[in-house]
Amino acid sequence: MQLAAALRDAIDAGTLRAGETVPATRELARRLGVARGVVVSSYEQLIAEGYLVAKHGRGTEVNPELGATHVKHAAPETGETLEPGLGQLPTEAARGPLRPGVPIPSAIDSPAWRAAWREAAVRAHVVAPPLGDPQLREEIADHLRRMRATARPASDVIVTAGTRDGLGLLLTALGTTRGRSLTVGVEDPGLPSLRGVAARHGAQIVALPADDEGLDTSRLPQGMLDVVIVTPSHQYPLGGSLPLVRRRELLAWAHTSGVIIVEDDFDSELRYTGSPLPTLAALDDAVTGSVVLLGTFSRTVAPALSAGFMVVPRSIRSLVEPARHELGGPVSAVVQSALAHYLASGELRRHTARLLRRYAERRDLVSERFAGVPGVIVRPMDGGLHAVLEFVGANQSRLRDREASAVAAAQEAALGAQPLGAYWQRQGDGMAGIVIGLGGSDNAEFDEALRALRRILETS
Repeated sequence: MQLAAALRDAIDAGTLRAGETVPATRELARRLGVARGVVVSSYEQLIAEGYLVAKHGRGTEVNPELGATHVKHAAPETGETLEPGLGQLPTEAARGPLRPGVPIPSAIDSPAWRAAWREAAVRAHVVAPPLGDPQLREEIADHLRRMRATARPASDVIVTAGTRDGLGLLLTALGTTRGRSLTVGVEDPGLPSLRGVAARHGAQIVALPADDEGLDTSRLPQGMLDVVIVTPSHQYPLGGSLPLVRRRELLAWAHTSGVIIVEDDFDSELRYTGSPLPTLAALDDAVTGSVVLLGTFSRTVAPALSAGFMVVPRSIRSLVEPARHELGGPVSAVVQSALAHYLASGELRRHTARLLRRYAERRDLVSERFAGVPGVIVRPMDGGLHAVLEFVGANQSRLRDREASAVAAAQEAALGAQPLGAYWQRQGDGMAGIVIGLGGSDNAEFDEALRALRRILETS
């Protein structure tokens, strides 16, 4: 981690320039007096983040594209890539073993979790400050520094009841400040939950095109958006990570356009390959920046906890903090105290590592169970709580019919799967397939559900 951070800083500062070759792993290991595996791991992490690229026959070099910070923004053609409105959101699937968004329910079954609650019970009479328990804010800041390479002071952290509460607080603050309805850009395809929150706050929703790598930053509009909601570390549902070049383009565009970026970090710590990627907020300025980071403990601890956080630059905090003081804090002091003790014990990091192994095993099982199903591919995923089964073929109309038939059969069997095509705002323009969750049931039930879904796909 130290070596990766040092190389990252050298690239950001221009000490290592775009296109320059970095030392061979054996040579750098010898110079630093460390094992070669340390250098290999740091290079692999920086390749995943987009700082380095491996060239066949040329070794590893600084990503040549980082030399271009010039951002071109082509206005999308009307009705082709931007479209106001909500579109048809996916209806909530029946509860079932393959329902997306449900974590493996084992986080709270541990001595460390029970001990944290015993400590918190002593403070049941305490009322938490509106911005959050000071100890919890400190622990969240330390957690982000350790896990996400995001070094921000505890004063930037505001405790929330989850990502939806955090976005609602931000939109409330911006709406009262700007005195008009807001225009919010969302990824298309994208996670519908925060899109729905924005719509409930009276915002006009604008679809922004996304691809396998995330938000297409070359097609961002000028002069029409107040807020953009992005998932840069793990795009939903396609699973891509926003490349470093696009991250820098997005930050530059937001700075010149005055747009606030909402980074939805819903499950980015659950990354199977390498370490979790640094947040977009880590590249932003802590004082004058544009990125508001939203996080939740629902994916790594338990959904019923209803606790999360937002990390807000100082310039935006001046808008958000008065709104929170007026509305009050939504998370009880007991819950906040228990979380603070749990984080301080280091158990969440250890628990996350255990979860990663279990999710990786289930991801491999998905690939195994659906291998050889005609017209179905399992899209690559580096992490997260879901998998995507994409339907492939020449006839898009038939693919959408197959999706509708398969989802109907899966719902009748109470499997909980969702249609992939429903994550696009403009129906009929997206991929066809099935989205399934990797948690929410024991291993035997999960495997049986996969077998049942395979039988459905083989006959649909």
